[in-house]
Amino acid sequence: MSGRPAPRGRLVGVSTPEPKTCATCGRTIEWRKKWERSWDDVRYCSTACRRHKPGPTDEALERSITDLLASRAASSTICPSEAARAVGGEDWRDLMEPARRAARRLVAAGQVEITQGGRVVDPSTAKGPIRVRRAR
Repeated sequence: MSGRPAPRGRLVGVSTPEPKTCATCGRTIEWRKKWERSWDDVRYCSTACRRHKPGPTDEALERSITDLLASRAASSTICPSEAARAVGGEDWRDLMEPARRAARRLVAAGQVEITQGGRVVDPSTAKGPIRVRRAR
């Protein structure tokens, strides 16, 4: 024993299940004690995500991202705004956050990677401009 206290929120000697990915926003869902009995049923990270399940626009954004990447060189990246423009036309700005969510879901599926400054970043914590590329 190192004599150090256990990290806050963690039980010593108790194994926690692997984190999951939110079905709506693609962010990581960390295991919580309150979900101990229902962890297998947890699919959403928040009430807001539970209310806004992915629909046809979200699927169109995912398709747009994969189609844009397929039409470019293997090492090329795209901005989520390109997918938003392809799906939303004149009202593309309203689709920016849904496009980022679509990119995070594709990361969880292992199809793409999200980068900043040319380095792969955790999509759950990335802030600011991002680029999307095919998974390597």
